[in-house]
Amino acid sequence: MIVLQRLMYIYLSILNLLTVWVMMAQLQQGGPDEKEKTTALKDLLSRIDLDELMKKDEPPLEFPDTLEGFEYIFNEKGQLRHIKTGEPFVFNYREDLHRWNQKRYEALGEIITKYVYELLQTECHLKKVTLPVDATESEPKSFIFMSEDALTNPDKLLVLIHGNGVVRAGQWARRLIINEDLDSGTQIPYIKRAIEEGYGVIVLNPNENYIEVEKTKAQVQLSSDSSDEPAEKRERKDKIQKETKKRRDFYEKYRNPQKEKETMQMYIRDNGSPEEHAIYVWDHFISQSAAENVFFVAHSYGGLAFVELMIQREAEVKNKVTAVALTDSVHNVWHQEVGKSIREWMREGMKGSTLQDHGNCVPIPAPKITKNCCNWVSSSEPLDTSVESMLPDCPRVSAGTERHELTSWKSFPSIFKFFSEAVEAKNSAVKPTPTRRSNRIKYEEL
Repeated sequence: MIVLQRLMYIYLSILNLLTVWVMMAQLQQGGPDEKEKTTALKDLLSRIDLDELMKKDEPPLEFPDTLEGFEYIFNEKGQLRHIKTGEPFVFNYREDLHRWNQKRYEALGEIITKYVYELLQTECHLKKVTLPVDATESEPKSFIFMSEDALTNPDKLLVLIHGNGVVRAGQWARRLIINEDLDSGTQIPYIKRAIEEGYGVIVLNPNENYIEVEKTKAQVQLSSDSSDEPAEKRERKDKIQKETKKRRDFYEKYRNPQKEKETMQMYIRDNGSPEEHAIYVWDHFISQSAAENVFFVAHSYGGLAFVELMIQREAEVKNKVTAVALTDSVHNVWHQEVGKSIREWMREGMKGSTLQDHGNCVPIPAPKITKNCCNWVSSSEPLDTSVESMLPDCPRVSAGTERHELTSWKSFPSIFKFFSEAVEAKNSAVKPTPTRRSNRIKYEEL
């Protein structure tokens, strides 16, 4: 009944608009007086907001602030299920109210973001670290997560970077968390396995670039002053922030289509974009770590952020990073103006020992080459099948799925194997395995 009433209301509103348009067409054929009436009618039409007409009878945009309030919970398999019915999440909770349903979905998504933050601390035992590291009490802040041994582990460090959009630290895809499970949609499986295998872990938060405040309050807040920065650095930062704002506005329109309060964005110092964030975390944490082998897993736009990091810190990255696993990365070596030396590093790899046993007639296999970088892309081909690329870029292999958001989860076992092989290749190149001949020489010398 309510649906019919809403449809009737919209139908009558559109019918009235059509009547006005017909009157305008008739008046335009008349003299000056009619033209004045036409102008008045046009002004009237400009004040009619069809979106507002659609919002009549819409329930208040007020939603619970807990999972239990939504009557949902994650079961033992990490799946989001209704407390009473056991059914998966239902988007169309109210028929013909798409706008309201979307806002409800977004409200649930914000709760899930906080829920994942809690899991990073309680299940994965990561600590939350505030950015900037020297932030004052009044300025906007962001944060990352890291294991207790992230900076002191002498062996291995794993760095995780998610893609763009509404996801935050610890997530690959909100859609997967809500509709599939926590394993496929979060970075938790990567973190747990890394810790089991002796890695330190740092989880980046590249989409937490600003806070929103009401304009009336923002006028008395601090404003960033970059007058002391070199002109070239300031110009590059402004360009990145403009591109980020354009991209953000698109996502914000999807995420918050009915924003009622007029707000402004206050960017976080030195973390105003995913690219800036990656460089900041590198300078203040990753480059300072004790790990001999640093590994990156970067999904989607996270891959672009890593490539930008390489452009800005090429020598440091090459010296410290052992291998990079990209998952359906959107980086572009031409658009980002990647230099030849970086393209070669991404395309080439670490070669194992070439020491031969010339004192025996036993053939030694050719050394195995492990790439510095590999991109697991969405493809219909089986997992790890080579996929051709038209760019002079890092090798591309199939992630075993055609769904972009699933590439990190489907390639999960292959990526850790890739990292293990990279360490083996590096160790054998630095410290060749002794042969029977070299052992005999040592014995004779002794």
